[in-house]
Amino acid sequence: MRKPVASSLSRPAVLCASLALGIACKSVEPHTAPSGGATAPPEVSVQEQPPVTETDTPTRRGNSPWLKARVGDRVAYSFSANRKALGRQPPGTIPDAAVAGVVTLEVSAVELPWVWVTLYFTDDRGAPSRNPMLSRPLVLPVRADESRELTVTREGKQSTEQLSAAGRQWEAKRYLHDKRSFDGPLENRLYATTPGPLYLTNGLLDASITLAGFGMGGGSQLTVVEARQGQEGATARTPPLARPWGPGTWLDVQVGGDTESVMRTCQGAERGFLLRQQAPPPRTGAPCPDFTQAEAVPLEEAVLARIWESLDVRQWPPSPAGLAPAGQELLTVGSRRVPALRFETPRPHVNNVVTQVYAADPWDEVLFGMPHEARFQPLADQLRPSGGGMQVLDWGVWVPNGTP
Repeated sequence: MRKPVASSLSRPAVLCASLALGIACKSVEPHTAPSGGATAPPEVSVQEQPPVTETDTPTRRGNSPWLKARVGDRVAYSFSANRKALGRQPPGTIPDAAVAGVVTLEVSAVELPWVWVTLYFTDDRGAPSRNPMLSRPLVLPVRADESRELTVTREGKQSTEQLSAAGRQWEAKRYLHDKRSFDGPLENRLYATTPGPLYLTNGLLDASITLAGFGMGGGSQLTVVEARQGQEGATARTPPLARPWGPGTWLDVQVGGDTESVMRTCQGAERGFLLRQQAPPPRTGAPCPDFTQAEAVPLEEAVLARIWESLDVRQWPPSPAGLAPAGQELLTVGSRRVPALRFETPRPHVNNVVTQVYAADPWDEVLFGMPHEARFQPLADQLRPSGGGMQVLDWGVWVPNGTP
């Protein structure tokens, strides 16, 4: 079972992993069995999109619905996530937490081949979410044409059904993947066979996961509540990447004291998938020259992961291990001076102190262009006096029109 990313990490290898987008351990209230009396076939793995035929052209226009995106195209989902410790867990191992509201994805500008999407979370009354991680709108530039093959494998027992949602009738496929016999989650996905305006999230109508095992229970869920098209011919100015979700940015992290250990995380997005690739920074040329080997994650799964990860950030400053800040400082990151808070956790049994430095305000203007996830991770995490740890060295924006 995939576990959620920890909010405060100290081992260098794990710290690097914490900056990688993964589908965190998520849980939800399970849905009922497929409706309409359909009999689910044996569990299978389904390739939903046929392989793209390569041509001699490195970039192909294709026929993706993203190429027909309109300003104002919009989908919204009600969401919830909660977790709680089960059994006899050590205090603080799995803090109980819950979050709920509405998440909206809306096309805010179109300058092909780029479609600019704004992602924002609100409570049920429409006010910004009070969770620090979900409290501000995020910008997401998505490439609309085809530069590489992108496919999705949907696992589980399949069934077909019809339902009414977001003011429409939908033909849909459900995928139920039950891993509870192996202490895994129950995963439930419902996708429209004809996505229409749901192209933003690959046709998702509903998603849920219920945890089982590993001493943790709870749930997370997305259910569509709105799907609409924008007005034909509408235009809008491309927004700056002041607060990017991730795509369109790069981030350099150094592990240990060896400059050869610097790794650059480049993030992009294409046709409803988030792309991530890690490699040493290029010495010359574009900051992120190639995404052909990048890991691809469906946008809707990344939304679910971000909601789950927000359970680890219920307040700011983060107060790792229940500590108060040991001091305030200006941390030099690249050419920037970032107001920061330093936390010190003694480890007397090994005669060391773990020093973690976080941005004092994860939404500070000085962090312009920093990917969302990095704002809520330590900017530096060092083990002293024995040495070792990690530090963010620099970040930037690579996508065209990403700056004012």
